[in-house]
Amino acid sequence: MIGSKLKCVGDLVDKNSSIIDIGCDHAHLDIYLARKKNLNLKKIIASDNKEGPLLQAKKNLKTYRLQNKIKLKLGDGLDTYEKDIDTVIISGMGGRNMIGIFKCHLDYFKNIKTIIISPNNYQVDIKKFLVKNGYKIEDEYLVKEGKYIYQVIKFIKGRVKYSKKEYFFGPLLLKKKGSLFEEYYKRELKSRETLIQILPPKYYYKKWTLKKEIKILKENIS
Repeated sequence: MIGSKLKCVGDLVDKNSSIIDIGCDHAHLDIYLARKKNLNLKKIIASDNKEGPLLQAKKNLKTYRLQNKIKLKLGDGLDTYEKDIDTVIISGMGGRNMIGIFKCHLDYFKNIKTIIISPNNYQVDIKKFLVKNGYKIEDEYLVKEGKYIYQVIKFIKGRVKYSKKEYFFGPLLLKKKGSLFEEYYKRELKSRETLIQILPPKYYYKKWTLKKEIKILKENIS
């Protein structure tokens, strides 16, 4: 029922925490968490801004008899947040969309201890935003699901300065490396090399950025 990416996200959740899953879709992650008895989660909110997925989520909760353990809420982003929630999970959307969600409710950061994300793109942007707002990277993984490779990142409260290189690759991924690291960033290199060839000359700033990224990629993958 649950894919490798969502399992990785779920396995980063701390025991005895209270979580909100933004963009829960059919609540597969939340069901996985509720069934992990050793986690002993105090509260699980599964939130989505579309009624269709929540209707299916409701059916799924009934199938597993988890109606009393998972609260379904309809709303945009953190509009469905409750003040005793200490862990926010967002997976399967772009990094800049995630930034927009947090920017709407910056005051919630005082209660949020842990943020677990899996951004589809603009990973550097969301990392910089969360670090600027008082979080540090506690753990991060690359997860392959089908033909796609995803980043999964866990943030906790803390102040850390990262280099451009650490933001680009991920400070812990740089230390771990491994075959999936090589595969993922070789794909990133190839996509940038292709893009720089097809971009019209007027996109000079984008080309300049791509050249810098290509350079750092070539220096750090074999």
